[in-house]
Amino acid sequence: MSGFALAPSLLPHFTSMWQMSATQGGWLGGVYFIGYILAVPLLLNLTDRIDARRVHLAGALMSALALAGFALTARALNVALAWWWLAGLALAGTYMPGLKALTDRLPPSAQSRCTAFYTASFGVGAGISFLWVDAAQRWLAWPTLFGLAALASLAAAALVWLGVAPKAPVAQRPDPARWRRVLRDRRVIAYCGAYFGHNWELFAFRSWLVAYLVWVEAVAPSLWTSSPGLIAALATFLAVPASILGNEGAQRWGRRRWLTRVMPASGLLALAVALTPPHWSWLLAPLLLTYAATMNLDSAAMTAGLLTGTAPSERGAALAVYATVGFAGAGLGPVLFGLALDLVGPGSRAGWGAGFLTLAAGIFLGRWAIARFSPAAR
Repeated sequence: MSGFALAPSLLPHFTSMWQMSATQGGWLGGVYFIGYILAVPLLLNLTDRIDARRVHLAGALMSALALAGFALTARALNVALAWWWLAGLALAGTYMPGLKALTDRLPPSAQSRCTAFYTASFGVGAGISFLWVDAAQRWLAWPTLFGLAALASLAAAALVWLGVAPKAPVAQRPDPARWRRVLRDRRVIAYCGAYFGHNWELFAFRSWLVAYLVWVEAVAPSLWTSSPGLIAALATFLAVPASILGNEGAQRWGRRRWLTRVMPASGLLALAVALTPPHWSWLLAPLLLTYAATMNLDSAAMTAGLLTGTAPSERGAALAVYATVGFAGAGLGPVLFGLALDLVGPGSRAGWGAGFLTLAAGIFLGRWAIARFSPAAR
């Protein structure tokens, strides 16, 4: 995850260097997740037939290749888009296959809680990524940052190679009906729709947060916004306890009940950020951090609910559908934010407010899906 925040953190620099519009900046954020969704159905389906550890290792090596390629050759937007797309494809080989490799090695009683910790580690990695990029870009050129992240991906591959023992998957006969069963399961459809809305909100927020804080600092300088990367890192770190606590809350009060309550709260906070003036930085920074925590109260609850309610023989297929639909939202969200910013005014408070309104639209759509399709008992 060391390279995760490179494009979002360097977006103001790339915007100036390549003379990008806000919509083009949104594509730079969104193309990462487009690469993800193109690969994840194939790769997760593959984990039902071969050890997910092997898929994870291949994904980590591809990540190193994509980041090194960006460092060496990305001197124009079109080349940058191609390499960043490949980096997103590499994430498809590591994130959900890593989860599958973990759950394949755990007893059923430990899967829900360990899934929450695993998905929270995404936030740890992303937060550290924002933090180290913010600190290092003051001293190192951007190609060097991408090169260092490529080395980190190689180190990640070594950790999995040495620390996770191979495990043969459970032998399965070809079962074409498996996909039909997954796609007809209303519970799966509910979680997919909710994950779509969650990722729309979350990854658009992460893609644009640093750029937004840079704009706030330019309009109304203050101690609160003087270190945009630090605020972005704190916002991302808050995903960790929020995600774990969200799963605990879902287990205690019921997943459907929990999700239909915390998702609207996140949407309302997006509206509050949209309406807060930039010179109210004493309120804006804490509000952004509260919003960042609240938007993660649902993620582990959704993923754990999908896994624990799905037969082991169908988890790869269910995760493939879940990840594909969910990260389609991750690809769409940053683009819609940038489009709203361009349409209303990229240098205006109204433009940024319109961008945050798109985040509220995403999470309210996810809330509708969980309420519409999830059985009441779940």
